[in-house]
Amino acid sequence: MNLKTSITVLLTAAIFCVAQTSTPLTVAPGEKLRIKRGQTGTATIHAQLKAGYHANSDKPSEDYLIPLKLTWTASPLEVAGVTYPAPKVEKYDFADKPLSVVSGDFDIATKFKAPANAPNGPAIITGKLRYQACTEKMCLPPKTVEVPLTVDIQ
Repeated sequence: MNLKTSITVLLTAAIFCVAQTSTPLTVAPGEKLRIKRGQTGTATIHAQLKAGYHANSDKPSEDYLIPLKLTWTASPLEVAGVTYPAPKVEKYDFADKPLSVVSGDFDIATKFKAPANAPNGPAIITGKLRYQACTEKMCLPPKTVEVPLTVDIQ
């Protein structure tokens, strides 16, 4: 391996490591949702916060805190409801009172309805999961992660 190739490999590895440490939340794509027109179905996404991090729940303890929120593109399905994980109430040194948070591995389930006139066939809809990850000492800027979901309307 020559010097130029070695430097390229090292830089690529460094960028990968920085990217890994700068994203405390990972989201696995949901399994394909098969749904019949006029029916409802549920898709679940699995998320994981790195050890040492937490995020506010979907109903944070304070109005100024950024909630965990999953939104979806409007078509071809309709969102009938989103179920978030049960929060934990934790006390942190930086907060005056306990906070409603999620941490570790958790699932978010979305109930979808396929309108009677929905087009048959495959489609991809995109969700956006907004969150703010924090440690016991600091909070990172809020982020939004895109979540693709493959659907098959029958």
